Amino acid sequence: MLRESINTAVKEAMKAKDERKLSTLRMVNAAIKNADIDARGQSKPPLSDGDLLSLLQKMIKQRQESVELYEKGGRAELAAGEREEIAVISAYLPQQMSEDEAKAAISAEISELGAAGMKDMGKVIASLKAKYAGQMDFGKASGLVKAALSN
Repeated sequence: MLRESINTAVKEAMKAKDERKLSTLRMVNAAIKNADIDARGQSKPPLSDGDLLSLLQKMIKQRQESVELYEKGGRAELAAGEREEIAVISAYLPQQMSEDEAKAAISAEISELGAAGMKDMGKVIASLKAKYAGQMDFGKASGLVKAALSN
């Protein structure tokens, strides 16, 4: 479903002659195809929507790092271009959870799994990734899980 919406958006960007959006979506499609090829080489099926969301989040994170570097280097025009790409890619991600929502989901997951200590952290994170792919920043979530399990 996500692939179809991206491909539809590519066609719309072509018709609208929106060069930035078109180039960004083509880059996203290329990243998806590369990931599919890698998966095929490992005898895995094509990427699921959850895997695609993770890929998009990774692309956004790369661009955010580039924005920081460009701003430090005094290259405002390049930073602005990266921000435009982030905006285009972000349109295909579900709404991100707030920190309070993430904490609530983490505590519910800990209760559901009966997690008792740090040894259960991997199980909790894996379950959260399965349920909330694309909605939760798992870099921050792992710290929240760690804090919740250490209490």
